[in-house]
Amino acid sequence: MRRVKLHNPFKTRIIDEKLVREHLALERTKLANERTLLSYIRASIYLLISGLALLQIKEYQGISLMWVGYLSLFICVLFIIVGFSRYIALERKLNKLLQPDEELERDK
Repeated sequence: MRRVKLHNPFKTRIIDEKLVREHLALERTKLANERTLLSYIRASIYLLISGLALLQIKEYQGISLMWVGYLSLFICVLFIIVGFSRYIALERKLNKLLQPDEELERDK
């Protein structure tokens, strides 16, 4: 697969429809990957805020919520790590797909 560059939208060009579809599909996948990373970050921020809020409450009706706050902070860090690792793994796979095949280059 080779990279398709769409330069001037007003200039008439004959482009292989299969290559354009593959290119657009990869772009949609990249955008979905970024959207997923942002969702992980958003969930992590929510857990961070709730964990800090629970740590500020000293005692609520006789029970200590401190351990729940620490658990929320731990899960917050876990979400960030999982989100970035999944993003990087998929980004590497997509970059590998975008590189031209060496076997096809040698055959030409």
